[in-house]
Amino acid sequence: MFLMLDDISGNVMLYYIHGYRSSPDGDKGRLFGDALNAKAIKYRDCEPDELVISNCLERIANEIKDDKDAILIGSSLGGFLAASTAVNHSNVKKLILLNPAVIPPSANVINFSDAPTRIIDEMRDERLFENKIDAEITILMGTEDDVIPLEWILKFAKAQEATIRLLKDDHRFTYNLRRLPDIISEILKE
Repeated sequence: MFLMLDDISGNVMLYYIHGYRSSPDGDKGRLFGDALNAKAIKYRDCEPDELVISNCLERIANEIKDDKDAILIGSSLGGFLAASTAVNHSNVKKLILLNPAVIPPSANVINFSDAPTRIIDEMRDERLFENKIDAEITILMGTEDDVIPLEWILKFAKAQEATIRLLKDDHRFTYNLRRLPDIISEILKE
């Protein structure tokens, strides 16, 4: 059974930021919209391989600029975008990151992803590992994720003093997808 956001904290707005090959209308976008009344942010109007990280961040910032207590849910690349947005915008109060694609500055990315090298380079944001984000951060991490290396997420979590919740699942949360709204609702009540 899904808990509606109104049952949790009144007029709080949730924003969902999708992953690299997904869209606002993907499975998680629709699920979080229906179950949590989350607004899925459309951060690009191009093919994934053509996106420019700074343009994506600008679009996200424009979507949340009038919300003084923004809560961002980000999946994979969307997790990176959510964290990067929070670095620059103090109105982001809470981050819920699903297998976030946070890349340590010194990480070897030779075998990482099918994204172009240009995008991977744009995703290397040392501030995520050196500056404490002024938001509460919870990471949902699939223990069988074969996309984002565990050590990257752990390094980010340590730098940010984030809470990590482990789920026996893959990168897309295939097995727990339908449970995610309830898990997120629990996090929001904490």
